Amino acid sequence: MTVRYETVDCSKMNALDYAKAACDTMMRKFAPEDLPPKGHFHYHQGVFLSGVLETWKLSGEKRYFDYARAWIDSVFDEQGRIRDVSFADLDDIQPGILLFPVRDTTGDAYYDKCIASVAEETRAIPRTSEGGWWHKTRTPNQMWLDGLYMGGPFLSEYAKRTGNREIMADVIHEALLMEKHTKDESTGLLRHAWDGNRMEAWADPVTGKAPECWGRAMGWVPVALMNDLDFLDEDLEGREEVIRMACDLLKNLCRYQSEEGRWYQVVDKGERPDNWLENSCSSLYTAGLCKAMRKGFLPDTYADHALKGYKAVISSLTWEGNDLQIGNVCIGTGVGDYPFYIARPVSVNDLHAVGSFLIMCTEVYRYFSAK
Repeated sequence: MTVRYETVDCSKMNALDYAKAACDTMMRKFAPEDLPPKGHFHYHQGVFLSGVLETWKLSGEKRYFDYARAWIDSVFDEQGRIRDVSFADLDDIQPGILLFPVRDTTGDAYYDKCIASVAEETRAIPRTSEGGWWHKTRTPNQMWLDGLYMGGPFLSEYAKRTGNREIMADVIHEALLMEKHTKDESTGLLRHAWDGNRMEAWADPVTGKAPECWGRAMGWVPVALMNDLDFLDEDLEGREEVIRMACDLLKNLCRYQSEEGRWYQVVDKGERPDNWLENSCSSLYTAGLCKAMRKGFLPDTYADHALKGYKAVISSLTWEGNDLQIGNVCIGTGVGDYPFYIARPVSVNDLHAVGSFLIMCTEVYRYFSAK
């Protein structure tokens, strides 16, 4: 049974306190090397640990940095090669973003070898005829929204550090190509995926688009694009279009925010009685709004939407002793139709849940602390 204990006084907790509580909960549950899928270089760990590192940056508490570094050290060998990876799948590129702050903080050139190993993966990503990244090597000519987060942030920072403007341009091209192939013109939202072969059961036979605008898939998009924009040279062609794309999506998402404050699993169909409010997409949208306002891409008038989203997610949380419980999160999900998404199981404290939550809390803290 889930209960609230008096040892946790939520009334005095700010967004950073919630981030620390979430990190501490997971750090008590898992040794770094045991984070699931154990031993595999995968975005589940990468999303969570990127939030842990953001918590470290804001709190200054080195134990968070040490935890993330320990996981990295467990998944690379002595030569800086990834021990267990689905090579060139976008999902298994995303954790590369963890390497940059670890390299900067430690000054250890070993991590340059690790970065080079991840960069080698990116050069092997299969591509569509237009140059778009396949989401997985086994899904020919398919682009999924999730892929913008799995590949873009690593490549944009890698490009900035190496001075490679061609890679920066590639990140921009991927984002705008994704919008071209997935945008739902009636809502301004983005469909989950696109099948260039029009062969999947979910693909529209004419457009190749997936049938639905799934919550978490769209959540990765503004978070990814805001991260990309930290590293894309300001004079690059198409950079302003990336800003426009991110802001258009965030503005349109605000139209579908529930009265309660969170967003639905299938975002634009909240009126359906079997649809349900989902915490990971709500966290990611809130994070995207906060960062877009902090960077001056959106006006501060969107703060009401961000604060409403944050408070609604916080209100949904429970505690077991001092362990924070983040529920109402869809498990890992492929592409499907409306009944498929609605029937997906939910989890408590999986790495999607906690990673998304940490990204939200740290961005909320940064934005509102400056006001």
